[in-house]
Amino acid sequence: MAETRSFLFEIGTEEMPSAPLMNAVKQLPKLAAAGLDGAGLAHGDIRVISSPRRLAILTTVATETEAIHEVKRGPAANIAFDADGNPTKAAEGFARKCGLAASELARRVDTDGREYVFAEKDIPAAPALPLLSELCRSIISDLEWPNYRSQRWGSTHETFVRPIRWICALLGDEVVPVSYADVESGNTTRGHRVLGPGDHVVLNPESYERVLEENGVLSEERRREVILEGVRAIESERGGARVDMPKKVFDEVVNLCEWPTVLVGTFDEEFLHVPHEIICESMLSNQRYFPIYDAQGQLTREFVVVGNGRPENAERIVDGNERVVRARLYDAKFFYDEDLKVPMEEFRARLANVAFQEKLGSVLQKSERMEDLALAIANAAHIGAHAASDAQRAAHLAKADLVSSAVVEFTSQQGVMGGYYAKAAGESDEVASAIRDHYRPRFAGDDLPEGIAGCIVAVADKLDTIVGMFAIDEPPTGSKDPFALRRSAIGILNILRERLHCGYEELVGPALDAYAEQGLAFDKNAVCAAVCAFIKGRMEQMARDEKIAPDTVAAVSAGSVSAPVDYFALAHELENARESDPDTFENLATAYARASHLADSDLGMDVDESIMGDAERTLMHATDAALEYVRIALGNKDFKEVISGLAALREPIDRFFDDVMVMDDDQALRENRLRLLNRFEAVFTDIADMGALAKKK
Repeated sequence: MAETRSFLFEIGTEEMPSAPLMNAVKQLPKLAAAGLDGAGLAHGDIRVISSPRRLAILTTVATETEAIHEVKRGPAANIAFDADGNPTKAAEGFARKCGLAASELARRVDTDGREYVFAEKDIPAAPALPLLSELCRSIISDLEWPNYRSQRWGSTHETFVRPIRWICALLGDEVVPVSYADVESGNTTRGHRVLGPGDHVVLNPESYERVLEENGVLSEERRREVILEGVRAIESERGGARVDMPKKVFDEVVNLCEWPTVLVGTFDEEFLHVPHEIICESMLSNQRYFPIYDAQGQLTREFVVVGNGRPENAERIVDGNERVVRARLYDAKFFYDEDLKVPMEEFRARLANVAFQEKLGSVLQKSERMEDLALAIANAAHIGAHAASDAQRAAHLAKADLVSSAVVEFTSQQGVMGGYYAKAAGESDEVASAIRDHYRPRFAGDDLPEGIAGCIVAVADKLDTIVGMFAIDEPPTGSKDPFALRRSAIGILNILRERLHCGYEELVGPALDAYAEQGLAFDKNAVCAAVCAFIKGRMEQMARDEKIAPDTVAAVSAGSVSAPVDYFALAHELENARESDPDTFENLATAYARASHLADSDLGMDVDESIMGDAERTLMHATDAALEYVRIALGNKDFKEVISGLAALREPIDRFFDDVMVMDDDQALRENRLRLLNRFEAVFTDIADMGALAKKK
């Protein structure tokens, strides 16, 4: 077995943005592993070390490939050679494929007792250095930079996301020759621009991280640790304070520095009178500062800034960042103060000039549709008049802040700023809260709207978008969903399930009526069916995500229970019953499938008890009792009892099929028995297709 040596490959660049850097870090180990495997070089685990100015891999690599004795079996000898021993086209083709002449093929008997031709060749071991040279160059060229334009430098046409300034490539203490765009590899790296400028010799891969750290560069893992330790210390010093560090911004900050120093800055107290959402948004999105909240959850004047230098420079770094944040926050305060001077109704009127969708009109028209739909939702959910009135008022003003200066600058705060403006304008807490929350849930795991009015407006907003896009025949496709209709459908289902407890089917019609009143032409029945199928498909996927068996989902979906809260309750109860008593439900499912196959709906369900036997009469009485029992349980939404009522039919239907010949030669008997099966099947019609469960083996 070949000797192994440590291997380092570092690409040194001008500062890379954090997004492409993180993307490259994901690609790098895959490219390196595939390249090493393809070259036949055994290797160890691949570790990536990155910073804004470098991408590097560390691993162990064999110093040469393994020598290979390759044997390939070809056609049978009597096919490969003619009667005179000359090679046929089959032999020549096989030999050519293997890189040999036909005369070099060997003949011998294989384990099956037949004689075949074989191609045998020895592939000698190859040294690693030339293979690594080619691999390193291909890694540089194969890295992809989605959404970022690569750059050129020097006199060649090669590109990279940022100009490459050095390449350090070592196999043990030996330099691996790599050339890319006028840059030649060597055994030197570069440190921090200020803390460790210039070239620094790397004697071998094992010393690489030590050289970096001595010259002001920490690995990504170490940078994360340093920042988190600094933040924890700040929180501890302030007695339960919390530093707001969204993961996305934190990941970016980690990849914007090489020697992080965690510092605390302050801003003027006057900015605390501005909504904290835009203050924090300004700091996080523009400057990557982390706001600090006190133990009571109130925003403080302090913020965390991560510097890229030694702690002894802290005072100067903090001063510079405080100057920057002051200017940013003055902008935010100015936008907010100016917005407060404009009445909400004036903002709303301006929505007439803001397009919602080319074929669906303006955002003002959407606002009008949401008002109408809010009342329909409140009625379907049996919401009181006061909450319904709040919901309608909130829907009226929900989109007004889209044209405010603060939201134009900080788009992620739409709704939030509308809530502040509504409160300042004298609207009730419920209306302001509903405006603030109506975009929720914005993503998986996000909170639902806080109040009932907010839930109604949220459903109205999302459902209006869904039905509108379906009405103009632009539903989402496998690769295209620009209006996030799938996410909206899931949001609707979660709100209906957890808060409003009504169905979606009765809401689609009113939502479409609002479009029709605005003059949009469409086939209401067809669009309504398509929208309901789309939302139902999302609900089925949610059920499967909750680990409900696919056949249980299919069975419940075939019934008429569609309100999300009831649908999930029924599905879970059926799943629980199957797990606790699998024999009963497997037998019942099989019997139901058989009954469903035989039943003839044209015959109706009126039976003649006088010509029945004991098994038929027992099934009839059990069926009638179950029908009433299930009807009452379903009305009470007691799905455990619904399932119990269905399960009670297992023994009567089993006995019926054991004792009775359904397709009797006597027409009267046969049709009476088929009507009885129709009656049996009717018990399940509104609940579930039990036959779907029979498919599970």
